[in-house]
Amino acid sequence: MEKKHESKEATRRDFLKTTGALGAGLYMSGAVVPGRARAAEKLALEGGAKAVTASAADSTKWPLYGDAEIEAVSALLRDPGYGPVADFEEAWKAFHDCPFTKAHFNGTSALTSMLFALDLPAGSEILVPNYSTWFPVVPMRFFDLVPVFVDVNPYTMNLDLEDCKKHLTGKTRAVLAVHWFGLPCEMDDIVDFCKEHDLIPLEDASHAHGARVNGVLTGNWGRMAGFSLQGSKPLPTIEGGMAMYKDRGDFERAVTYGNYDLPNTFPEDSPYRKYQGTAFGSKLRIHPVAAILGQFQLDQLEERNTAGKAQMKALNDRITQLEGLTTQYVRPGIDRVFYSKNMMFIDEAKAGISREKALQALQAEGVDVSAFTWTLLHTYPIFSEEKYWRHMPVLPEAVPGCDQANRQAIQLPYWTSDQPELVQQYGDAFEKVWANRKSLA
Repeated sequence: MEKKHESKEATRRDFLKTTGALGAGLYMSGAVVPGRARAAEKLALEGGAKAVTASAADSTKWPLYGDAEIEAVSALLRDPGYGPVADFEEAWKAFHDCPFTKAHFNGTSALTSMLFALDLPAGSEILVPNYSTWFPVVPMRFFDLVPVFVDVNPYTMNLDLEDCKKHLTGKTRAVLAVHWFGLPCEMDDIVDFCKEHDLIPLEDASHAHGARVNGVLTGNWGRMAGFSLQGSKPLPTIEGGMAMYKDRGDFERAVTYGNYDLPNTFPEDSPYRKYQGTAFGSKLRIHPVAAILGQFQLDQLEERNTAGKAQMKALNDRITQLEGLTTQYVRPGIDRVFYSKNMMFIDEAKAGISREKALQALQAEGVDVSAFTWTLLHTYPIFSEEKYWRHMPVLPEAVPGCDQANRQAIQLPYWTSDQPELVQQYGDAFEKVWANRKSLA
């Protein structure tokens, strides 16, 4: 058993040490030649040899825990207590340089507490991206808030500010920015928009732990922010969540929503001290095992993000030389991370091949790739059933950005260990298919 753990730790260390220079190494060695002509190679779809032959076993394994985590959890089991929760919160505050945090048992509870902390009048509207998850949106019904679904930029999959402008009303009170698959929203522009219209900026940063906009970490842009720490996330605790607050009043109100045992820790002048013992009816604290795992993952976050980004850049810089193939657009000043997938887009008109045909040929070459189609939030039944809302959501008439993203998006794997052969062979496969795309079309 110990030998197995040592092997996993060695693999992780090697990944962190070597992947940062992967892209430059491949290019300088001559192994990567963008646009290399491969028309003479017979497609696997037509009986030729596959381009991808390297083993992909465990290449996307996640989360990665080692002996140190196992020992720390074992120590907790020998001497149970809640000390790791406070330790994790302090580490999070230090990493993000923020004044207030609260750990939760999942991201949804962190986001729900954030919504409660808003303390907005019934019927207040919050602009939310349609290309997103339900976790910060369905709970709005508990507090008589109104989700207003807006379109996204099809090149980023993130909130479209121009469409936000079209949905402003006298009841608009906040904008919820959701950072999609590791690419943070353009938060400087969103904050400026909120200042201009006297709105509250909020963040759902559940896909973008450690990403930055103009050097500022996600979670620090909004008045409040929520993070999921579920097992697939960039900072995984198997199950957990974290909320961040700039304002003491927001923090105390949110904490009192889900922590009956903490109001008496607030300053004497806090209006929430009197709710010690009952809080407001929820119990949302994180499990100390998750807090232990979270602190270890936080310590490794920057190194892992750096290594993973370098590996994806080595592949993406190569294959986006091909006509009609692009990644999510990353504006200058934005430092993205990756969560779960490597998202790409195929513009069929520019590529000269349909998404369906391209995927069919790439899959035959051994590429783990598929179309990405998201179920738009406003189409779920709950948002149109009056019995669940005292103030009904505002549904869109058209969402061309969402529709374009669904027509063009494809997903490639995000490799969590050093995979130079897969980087090379995936590049070969894409170039081979694009070189033969006229025959496929």
